[in-house]
Formats: sequence, C-alpha cells, structure tokens
Amino acid sequence: MKIVVNTRLLIENKLDGIGWFTYETLKRITKNHPEHDFYFLFDRKYSNKFIFSDNITPIIIKPPARHPFLWFLWFEVSVKKILKKLNADFFISPDGYLSLSSKTKQIPVIHDINFVHRPQDLPLLTRKYYNYFFPKFAKKAYKIATVSQYSKKDIEKEYNIQKDKTKVVYNGCNEIYIPVSENVKILTKQKYSEGKNYFIFIGTLHPRKNIARLFKAFEMFKEKSNSDFKLLIVGTKMFLTKDIEQAYSFSKFKNDIIFTGRLSSYDLHHVLASSFAMTFVPMFEGFGIPLIEAMNCDIPVISSNTTSLPEVAGSAAIFVNPNSTKEIKDAMIKITEDEILRKNLIEKGRVQKTIFSWDKTAEKLWNIIEESF
Repeated sequence: MKIVVNTRLLIENKLDGIGWFTYETLKRITKNHPEHDFYFLFDRKYSNKFIFSDNITPIIIKPPARHPFLWFLWFEVSVKKILKKLNADFFISPDGYLSLSSKTKQIPVIHDINFVHRPQDLPLLTRKYYNYFFPKFAKKAYKIATVSQYSKKDIEKEYNIQKDKTKVVYNGCNEIYIPVSENVKILTKQKYSEGKNYFIFIGTLHPRKNIARLFKAFEMFKEKSNSDFKLLIVGTKMFLTKDIEQAYSFSKFKNDIIFTGRLSSYDLHHVLASSFAMTFVPMFEGFGIPLIEAMNCDIPVISSNTTSLPEVAGSAAIFVNPNSTKEIKDAMIKITEDEILRKNLIEKGRVQKTIFSWDKTAEKLWNIIEESF
C-alpha cells in the first residue's frame, strides 16, 4: 500500500501535542509495517530524525502552510497533486486537515473541536477557516480518529456524524517521564524555583488554558497559606495572551510566578517530576497529555472537571470548576496540607496511567487504517 501522511507539524525542537502524537504513532507504525510504503509530506526543510525507517520517502511541497490562505493552497493544490501523482491508497492527516478535492481515501485525526465552543479564543481568519472547513473534513473522511470519548461524542453531535465512523485512539506518554531521585529534585528546584516547592502548569499560553484565572487562584492560595510556594508556567505563547499578561502584571505575587518558556524533553521531565503538584485547569481540552505525564512522574494532579479531563484523570485528581478561582485555590490548599490525600492521588495515578501508552495508540490508529483497506 502507498500511504501518504501529512507530517508538516514534525518540526525539530518544536513538537506540541499534535506534533508528539504524529511523532510517536508514525515512528511505531512505519517500523512495524515494513511491507507498506509511506510518504511523509513536509512543508519545509525537515530533520532526518523524523525519517524513522527505510520504507519512508520524505517529500517537501510548497507553500509553507502556516496561515489559513496557505493551508488552503497546501491541501487543495499541493497535497491533491501529490496524492494523484503517487496514486496513493490512503492519506493520513494527524492534524485533521484534508484535501477536499482529492479522491483518495482520507483518515484525519481530529483531536477536538474547541473552536466550535470557544471561537473567541482564536484570531478571526483562523476560527473562520476551522469552523468552515472542519465540518467538511469530517464529512469527507473515510474514517475519523480522535483522542477521547468526549471528543468522539462532540464531533458526532456537532457535525452529525454516524457513530461507527469515529474511533477513539487515546494519546500516550513519552517513556522519559518517570519519577526522579530526591537529589535531582533538589538540584532542579535550585535551578528553577530558588529551592522552593512549586506547582506546575504545562501547555501553550492560550486563553482556553485558563492561565489568568490560575494566577488569581495562586495569589489567593499565597494569601491564605502564607507559604513560599512558586508557580512554574512551562510553554510558549500562542494567539491571544493579553489577559494572561494583565493577570500576571497585576498579581501581588508575580515574583513567585516563573515562566520557563519551552523546555527540552530532558529539562521538562526534571521540572515536572520535581514539582509538588500539577495545576492543569483549562476551560476546554480534547485530551490533556500533561495529566498522564504527571501521573507517570508520581506527581498528583489538580484538574478541571470539564470536557475530556475527568475521562483522562479518572479518580487520580482533585477536580475543580475552572471558572472558580476559589475552587482552584481550595484544591491548592488541600493538596499542600493533606499528605494522605496527596499520596492517595499518586497511587491512583499509578493505576490510571496504565490505560495510556503510545504503543496502544499506534496499534489502534493502524487498526483504523487496516480496516479501511
């Protein structure tokens, strides 16, 4: 079979959630199925580290697709042309975008449709593109993969998709995320938090991640507890961040809020595994990989009670209403004062994390492809 894959988000040192999904699943699928030919489509120069096996042919096609107008040209002109030239059997798209004008069978991974529910979080052209084209992508798709039961039901409801068309393939967790020694924790805290305990948030600095409200809850926590805890924010800016910047600048404890920016996988592992607890309270999430990364590091979790997050965290989290700074603050107080609760959450996380692995993800995604032959 000739299987063409949209790999435009495989960017060295810049993998985000969908990029990691692409990397981890394709690395396994291509190596496990040498009998098939895979063609990886990049929109710019690529790293050879993404060419996982001998059955992969990398192809760069233009234009670089990083803007709604260029997305359209890339998928409707360049991708269509390649699919026809190769006489491809399948087109797999881990970021959900398809070529509507191509006759090739296509399987997108639509991670979530947050833009349907929270269009105000996105720039005008981006939200118009998503809300115009993704319903068409869902209709065009031969099969759809998504990353949670929540997203499956949401896609089916919003786009009127029959239930047997959409399959769930949970995300996994990078194998580097394991607990670290006390010595590593001490050195990491000295490097990032002046030797103090800290809460951690991991993700893009995006309005739906609810970071502004997290800052306010942290301020309330500090006032109530009179503790020396810090709050580490790990991630890069994305789209609108004015509310985040304002919440930070007005915080009484902004000197205790530390922005690390994007970290290498090695540093991120140490920073996460050395934290006291994860505070992950977004308004909307299709899955929430940081939750299982924390569980794999024996770090307890404070999580939103919305969208897919209860499904992912199971019983291994303190759940809060993301609209309530009081609930977020109360959870911070509870997890710092109740050591038995903290240990119970860690134990439950050790059980919950076994549900998720990239091996399982790759196998389930491949099953969708194979069933479509």
